[in-house]
Amino acid sequence: MKFWSYFRDHAGCPETEIEIENGATLAKLHEAVCEQFPKLDGSKNSTLKAVGLEYEDDEFILSDGDEVSFFPPVQGG
Repeated sequence: MKFWSYFRDHAGCPETEIEIENGATLAKLHEAVCEQFPKLDGSKNSTLKAVGLEYEDDEFILSDGDEVSFFPPVQGG
């Protein structure tokens, strides 16, 4: 999985690999990520999650080989 913007800074790396059980939801992966990178937990409710090129909700069921990215909320001005 990949981290973007200030999520990279909070995680301390641009990407990581986390093993979860087959058929897990995106929410389950997000929980595992927040356990491994506690600084990301404060952004849990505003994290945008993408699988491939599409944003997905927490109920999305992951498949082996899915490329997941976490983004902070879009900020405009």
